[in-house]
Amino acid sequence: MDNWETHDGMEPIAIVGMAGRFPGAKNVDEFWQNLREGVESISFFSDEELEAQGIDPVLLKNQNYVKANGLLSDVEMFDASFFGFTPKEAEIMDPQHRLFLECAWEVLENAGYDPETYDGQIGVYAGAGLNAYLLYNLVSNRDQIESVGVYQTFISNDKDFVPTRVSYKLNLTGPSVNVSTACSTSLVTVQMGCQSLLNYQCDMVLAGGVSVGITQKTGYLYQEGMILSPDGHCRAFDAESQGTIGGNGVGIVLLKRLSDALADGDNIHAVIKGSAINNDGSLKVGYTAPSVEGQAAVISEAQAIAQIEAETISYVEAHGTGTVLGDPIEITALTQAFRATTQKKGFCAIGSVKTNIGHLDTAAGVAGLIKTVLALKHEMLPPSLHFEKPNPKIDFANSPFYVNTTLREWKTDGTKRRAGVSSFG
Repeated sequence: MDNWETHDGMEPIAIVGMAGRFPGAKNVDEFWQNLREGVESISFFSDEELEAQGIDPVLLKNQNYVKANGLLSDVEMFDASFFGFTPKEAEIMDPQHRLFLECAWEVLENAGYDPETYDGQIGVYAGAGLNAYLLYNLVSNRDQIESVGVYQTFISNDKDFVPTRVSYKLNLTGPSVNVSTACSTSLVTVQMGCQSLLNYQCDMVLAGGVSVGITQKTGYLYQEGMILSPDGHCRAFDAESQGTIGGNGVGIVLLKRLSDALADGDNIHAVIKGSAINNDGSLKVGYTAPSVEGQAAVISEAQAIAQIEAETISYVEAHGTGTVLGDPIEITALTQAFRATTQKKGFCAIGSVKTNIGHLDTAAGVAGLIKTVLALKHEMLPPSLHFEKPNPKIDFANSPFYVNTTLREWKTDGTKRRAGVSSFG
């Protein structure tokens, strides 16, 4: 993505609106303040706080129980009547549905569009995380389910109904598609939304994801060799990296064909020049492991579709989970993709928003995208946190990349500010 221009490849897609809620941030502006100031928005809890949430005291004594989480405030709050829900309907609805609907309204408002008067078709591509609300709050409460009916409970909680509920409540008549590709879900919604616009299936697209666990004040059990860190910090690319931490959040971008956005005088935050999705197949050490070849191929494809030289990219928002296995593979794959067109070293900053807010699962990709758009808009590169010395398996010195650890002006050598964003599932 970068500043805008048209060319003979894929028509660029404009990002004309953004909305989100992240750990420590009730909106996109607060999110940017935290990013630029290098705030780690992870909450650490006392035993008393966790016991009050019903966490087993025996678990709290386990030395591998990490008392931290990227929590989202006010998940229980909802203006039900604004969206035409009865209090009873709101009570049994997955908070992920509610939060995504609120942000869907906000993203249209942010872009200055009223769906009731807009004469084009608006699509929705969305994905939600595991429904903890149904599992932990409703299944054990049969009376509550019976009071509204099993069917109503089902459509108020199943992740398949997140996009269609938004389309119904906001009267959006474009494609309404649920996307579910694990941790890459929300960035895949953006890619599919771009394709929908390019195929003229609609005129605007809401694309994003939501992931909210119902117990916000909770910890997790650290297991050696798994994805979660032993101390509640995500140290992407660092020698001390041992994993990531979970987080909660929601993010949505509003997309439009660039030619239409320019013709309509929209506020264009950034432009998507090219995007790609693929799968690793089976040539890797295990099902949950990443593949250098698969990642390098999809990055190269996105660059080719965008018709840009790797040397003109000055920032990459990485998947960056801070895992011993994942980080070296990601840098190797990026290097392989960039090396196809440039041998330059150390010219491209890299970072991971997971060091700030944790891993937002289905909303992780769009969080990284929104961070990158904000950096482009403000012409500043925010710091990636907890990086002191590189993971010994990463050869940064001979790569195009350096980890950006301080807030700095985003300077370029006369080219447009241009970035890549990755998300892997």
